[in-house]
Amino acid sequence: MGSILFVCHGNICRSPMAEAIFRDLLHQHNLSKKVQIDSAGIGNWHEGNPPHQGTCKVLSSRKIPYENIVARQVTKEDLKNFDLIIVMDSRNHKAIKELAGDNDINIQYLTNFITGAEYTDIPDPYYTGDFEKAYELISTGCKGLLKKIISKEIF
Repeated sequence: MGSILFVCHGNICRSPMAEAIFRDLLHQHNLSKKVQIDSAGIGNWHEGNPPHQGTCKVLSSRKIPYENIVARQVTKEDLKNFDLIIVMDSRNHKAIKELAGDNDINIQYLTNFITGAEYTDIPDPYYTGDFEKAYELISTGCKGLLKKIISKEIF
């Protein structure tokens, strides 16, 4: 079917949360083998680290597995290898566009998949401390994305 890369600032809060949630949704709908997913950050500050404890807590409380998710930095190769790049905020969008240069990539905000979203950016819980709000928005966005994939509007 296709491949999706979730991108946030450091790849320890929002993008690994999105990866885990979306992986779980794909599993529930028997689509795990049809959609390749991963996550990365625009910076390398946390490279090699597991998700933030706040992300782990919110995912664990909902029994969403997140094992084997390790922070890494997005690369130019990622932009060639993934069909869809999903960013969490405008800073991530700008950084990915700069990394892509003149190359044409499919980049979307996760909030594009939230019906009636009030804003573009998903607030970063690394700074806000509100992992529940991040989960709510990311989960809603992932469900909207899944709906588009199932209806074949994406891929």
